[in-house]
Amino acid sequence: MYLNAGGVTVSYFEWLKNLSHVRFGRMEKRYEEMAFARVATSLESATGKTLSEQERVLLVRGADEEDLVNSGLDETMTNAYQEIREVENRFPNVPDLRCAAFIAAIDKVAQSYMSLGIFP
Repeated sequence: MYLNAGGVTVSYFEWLKNLSHVRFGRMEKRYEEMAFARVATSLESATGKTLSEQERVLLVRGADEEDLVNSGLDETMTNAYQEIREVENRFPNVPDLRCAAFIAAIDKVAQSYMSLGIFP
């Protein structure tokens, strides 16, 4: 269930991108590259050494769409795993992570229902 969630998460990111009609990273990339270029120039001034072209390219490169999706996936999956582990640790009778994941999911559904006024 947890492993399948990675694919679902990336599909969700794709859906968000399609809704907004803007690819991820489009607005940030140039800003990041300019900011990183200023950092590289400052680093060269402070140390008196010049970065090679390859080092400069690696340092200055802004995040592209794949970088942003991978970062978002990593963050989402790490948080989900921590949440599952917390459920497993909080309830000593939970036999495994699979059951802990079910408990976490059912709890989220219940909280959504309560916030919508569907559940008493």
